Amino acid sequence: MNELEERLIAIETALANQEKIVDDLNEVIIKQGKIIDELVKQTRLIKDSLPQDFVKPLSEETPPPHY
Repeated sequence: MNELEERLIAIETALANQEKIVDDLNEVIIKQGKIIDELVKQTRLIKDSLPQDFVKPLSEETPPPHY
């Protein structure tokens, strides 16, 4: 095998490894997206279950006793 063939094999090997890494990262991103969507749904449910006046605006809050 000459030097050019060896270089070509090395490049093809590196490309195959990078493709595998990209595919693995894509799977992780898809899983994280699903988790984020579920967390958003849960957050909305919690927010919607709270009374509207549960958190008062800062201007209406009484300061803590140490002030």
